[in-house]
Amino acid sequence: MVLLKSSRLYFRPLSEQDIDEFVQLLIRNKQFWTIFEPKHPEPFYTREAQLEKLAEAKQAQRLGKEYSWGIYHTDTNRLIGSVSIYSIRRLPFASAYIGYSLDEDHTKQGYGTEAVEAALRFAFREFGLHRVEAMVSPKNEASQKVLEKVGMFREGTLRKNLFINGVWEDHYLYSMLEEDF
Repeated sequence: MVLLKSSRLYFRPLSEQDIDEFVQLLIRNKQFWTIFEPKHPEPFYTREAQLEKLAEAKQAQRLGKEYSWGIYHTDTNRLIGSVSIYSIRRLPFASAYIGYSLDEDHTKQGYGTEAVEAALRFAFREFGLHRVEAMVSPKNEASQKVLEKVGMFREGTLRKNLFINGVWEDHYLYSMLEEDF
């Protein structure tokens, strides 16, 4: 089990015992997250669907394709989000994507920056990746600030990259190389 820490947070893979709390996090943030992410059908917000996703994530980790963590506040032990290194590709690429989501009540407090830094530290220093990329909506200024604060570089725009709320949306592509970290 890969565990990570930052000054105010700790990160651990979700387990079956966390699913109810995770489903509540999803439901609580349904409207907030669907501003920038594709809408999910109602069954997505169930224990059964999330247990299935958890099994898929565990299999992806066994194959070295993904590492995902719940974001927990150290003081309260409360689940406040998630962060993942995913779509891991080995040489000749040695690259992956990073994705993260925070509970709306915990945004604008530096937690996103801490989570991204912890996951990047793992990706570059422990897992040995060369490049990590992130995609973010041009409308999501808070997430852009997180990526820029940790030192990621905006490389360009991916035109009509993701289908969100019935519309193909552009996304900015950010990256960081191991020597930039």
